[in-house]
Amino acid sequence: MSSPLSDHEKRKQISVRGIAGLGDVVEIKKSFNRHLHFTLVKDRNVATPRDYYFALAHTVRDHLVGRWIRTQQYYYEKDPKRIHYLSLEFYMGRTLQNTMINLGLQNACDEAIYQVKPYTSCFLDSMASLGLAAYGYGIRYEFGIFNQKISNGWQVEEADDWLRYGNPWEKARPEYMLPVHFYGRVEQTAKGVKWVDTQVVLAMPYDTPVPGFKNNTVNTMRLWSAKAPIDFNLQEFNVGDYIEAVLDRNLAENISRVLYPNDNFFEGKELRLKQEYFVVAATLQDIIRRFKSSKFGCRDPVRTSFETFPEKVAIQLNDTHPALAIPELMRILVDLEKLDWDKAWEVTRQTCAYTNHTVLPEALERWPINLFEKLLPRHLQIIYEINHLHLQRIAAMFPGDNDRLRRMSLIEEGDPKRINMAHLCVVGSHAVNGVARIHSEIVKNTVFKDFYEVEPEKFQNKTNGITPRRWLLLCNPGLADLIAEKIGDDFLTDLFQLRKLLDFIDEDSFICDIANVKQENKQKFAAYLEKEYEVKINPESIFDIHVKRIHEYKRQLLNVLHIITFYNRIKKDPSKHFVPRTVIIGGKAAPGYHMAKMIIKLITAVGQVINNDPVVGDRLKVIYLENYRVSLAEKVIPAADLSEQISTAGTEASGTGNMKFMLNGALTIGTMDGANVEMAEEAGEENLFIFGMRVEDVDAMDKTGYNAREYYERLSELRQVIDQIQTGYFSPKEHELFKDVVNMLMNHDRFKVFADYEAYITCQDRVNELYKNPKEWTRTVIRNIAGSGKFSSDRTISEYARDIWGVEPSDVKIPPPNEPPVESRK
Repeated sequence: MSSPLSDHEKRKQISVRGIAGLGDVVEIKKSFNRHLHFTLVKDRNVATPRDYYFALAHTVRDHLVGRWIRTQQYYYEKDPKRIHYLSLEFYMGRTLQNTMINLGLQNACDEAIYQVKPYTSCFLDSMASLGLAAYGYGIRYEFGIFNQKISNGWQVEEADDWLRYGNPWEKARPEYMLPVHFYGRVEQTAKGVKWVDTQVVLAMPYDTPVPGFKNNTVNTMRLWSAKAPIDFNLQEFNVGDYIEAVLDRNLAENISRVLYPNDNFFEGKELRLKQEYFVVAATLQDIIRRFKSSKFGCRDPVRTSFETFPEKVAIQLNDTHPALAIPELMRILVDLEKLDWDKAWEVTRQTCAYTNHTVLPEALERWPINLFEKLLPRHLQIIYEINHLHLQRIAAMFPGDNDRLRRMSLIEEGDPKRINMAHLCVVGSHAVNGVARIHSEIVKNTVFKDFYEVEPEKFQNKTNGITPRRWLLLCNPGLADLIAEKIGDDFLTDLFQLRKLLDFIDEDSFICDIANVKQENKQKFAAYLEKEYEVKINPESIFDIHVKRIHEYKRQLLNVLHIITFYNRIKKDPSKHFVPRTVIIGGKAAPGYHMAKMIIKLITAVGQVINNDPVVGDRLKVIYLENYRVSLAEKVIPAADLSEQISTAGTEASGTGNMKFMLNGALTIGTMDGANVEMAEEAGEENLFIFGMRVEDVDAMDKTGYNAREYYERLSELRQVIDQIQTGYFSPKEHELFKDVVNMLMNHDRFKVFADYEAYITCQDRVNELYKNPKEWTRTVIRNIAGSGKFSSDRTISEYARDIWGVEPSDVKIPPPNEPPVESRK
C-alpha cells in the first residue's frame, strides 16, 4: 500500500501550471532532439546549455506556429477592430517559460533551462489572453538597455549584445520591408504637396508571437530594424569612393542600434527623433496596408474610403515618443490619400489615443523647430497647421486671453522655438489617460489643466496592472499552487477571485503555509546571493527590498538615511535587541545622470562599512543588486518581506513594482503616491505602512518654501547621519566624495527627503514591531494578497478596450489548426 501524500506532493499533483500527458512529453523529447540535430547541427557531446535552451525554445515555438497562423486567419475572416500599441521600449523577460505556461506545456518541459529574451510586456500578454486583435509595435534594438556592472562601488555600463547568439522567437519578414523617408524638402505642385529629395531608410519587420493564456490566440509583436537601401549614398560617390559609400550604410542602420535609457530627462538628440519617426512611419504604412486588404473594407481599386478607419483601427500612443503618429497619419491621409484636411483630422483624432506616463516637467519632450525643419520638413508644416486651427478654436472660446493661447500652444516660444509633443498628443487624440487615479487627477489639475477645461470628456484614468501569469504563476509557483488549492485556479484569469482568501484569514494551517512559502523563497534567494555575491545573509531577517530605476524622485536617499540611522542605533547600544534586517537595493542609473550615480556609490559605500562592522554582525546587511532586470525581479520579488515605494507624493505616475510585491506577499512601506493610494484602498490602509506628506502637503510646502536646514537642526539623528556622510565616515579615503549629495539634500532638494525623514523612521519602527509577531504579520500579508485583484493587467486592458478602443474582450477560443493552412495574412 502506498504511503499518504504530503501536502507539498498533493500541491505538486494539482499544480496550476498545467499537467502534460506522457504523450506530450514523448513528443516534446522527439522535437527537442530533432531541433538539436537539424536546426542547431549539434549532438549531445558538443551541445552547450545555450544549445539546449535554443532546442527547447524551437520546440515550444513549433507548438505556437499553427496557432499563430490560425489566429491571423481568424482575424482576416472576422475582421475585428484591431488595436495597435506603439511603444519605444518593450521590457525584457523570459519568453520561454511564459510561453510554456500560456500553452499549458510547463510541466512537460525542463523548467531549469531559461534565458533572458524580449518580453512583450504585461499589456500585450493581457490583450492576447482577452482575445483582442492586437499588435505591439516598436524598434528591434541591436543593443538593449545597458548591462550594469558595479566596480569599486561605481556603476559601469556595458553594451547589452542580446542578439549575439540569435533570437529563436523572432521571425524576420523581409517581404514586408518598408521605406521611411527623412530630410528633403517640401514642394507645392498642381496635384498637391510633395515631400521630395528625401533620404530613404528601410524598415525590416521582425515578428515575435505573443500567446494568450490557454485560449489558442497568438498575437504579434512587430519590431522594426533599420536597413540601408541597396543604393544608399552610392549615387553621390564616384567609383573610387565605392568602399566609403558601402561603409556609410552604417549611418542609416544606426537608427535601430541602441535603446536610449529612460531617465525622465529629455535630451533633444537627432538620433532619438529619427527613432521616433522611424517606428511611426513604418507602423502606419503597415496598419494602412492591412486596412486596405481587409476582407470587409472598402476595396475600391481607385481610392480607399477612410470613413470606417477609426471603426477598424485603434492606435494607442504609449507616452509621447510615438506622438509623430498624429502628423504622419495626417500626411498620409491628406498628401497621399487626398482626403480634405477636416475629414483627415476627424479620422486621425478618432483613431489615436494617448497615455501620459510622467508629471516631471524635465521629462516632457520638447523638440527644437530647427531640428524638425531639417529632418521632417513636411511634418513641421502639418504641426503648424494643426496648431493654427487649434489656437483659432481656443481664441474663439476665450477671446482676448493671450496667456491661455501661449500656455496651450503646440509651439513654445523661445530660442529656439520648440514643439511640445505632449500638447500635440492631447490635441490629436480622442482620449487621454493617466496610469493611476492620483496621477490622472494631477494630469487634469496641473499638467493639462487648460486642455481639461476645454474637453473634460477626453480625460480618463486607467490604473496600471501586471499579468498574474508571469508575476505569480511563473515567478512564485509555490504561492500560486497554495492559492489554487484553496480557491481553485480561476484567479489566473480573474484576479479579483483572490478576495476569497479572506475566508481563510483565521485558519492557522493556511497562515502557516503562507509563511512557509515565503520562508522557502527567502532561503532560495539567500542561497542565490551567497553564490553570486559571496555574501551570507540571515534568512530570518526582514528582507527589505528597494528595486527600481535610480532617480532622485524615487528617493533611494531616504532609504539610505534610514539604513545609517539604524546602524547608528546598533552602535549606540550594541547589547539591545534589534529586529534583524537585510536591505537590498537595485536599479540602473541613466549613464549621464551624475546624481543617480553618486547615489549608487553612496549605497555601496555605506554597505561596505556596515557589512564589515563586527559590532553589527548579521543584524543589518546592505546589498546592492548588480544589473537589476526582469529575470532578477522574478527571484527577488517572491522573497521580499517589505517593499519600498517611497517617492515624494505626486511624482510617481503609478509604479508596477509595488503591485508585483503586493501580489507576492510583501508588505508595502510607502507614501500616498501613484498606485500606492489604490493599493491602500483595496487592502485597507491599516494593512500598509503609509507615511509622509500627501500631495496637498507637498503643494502647500511648495508655496511656503521647503527649508532642509530646519529639519537638519531639529532632528539629532538626521543631523548625525548627514554629518557622517559629509565628513567621510563612509568614504575614509576621500572625505569629500559625497559633498554633491549633501549639498543637494541641504540646498536644492526638489523631492524634500528631510521633510519625510521623521515619519519614515517612525514607520520603520512600526514595521519592526509587527515583524516580531509572525502570525499577525502573515495575516496582514494575506489581506494584501487578497486585495491585489484590481492590479491585474487584464482589468486594465479590459478598461482600455471598452472605454478607449471601443471593443469588447472575448473569451472565444480560436479553433486550433487541424491542417496546414492554405494562406496566411500577417
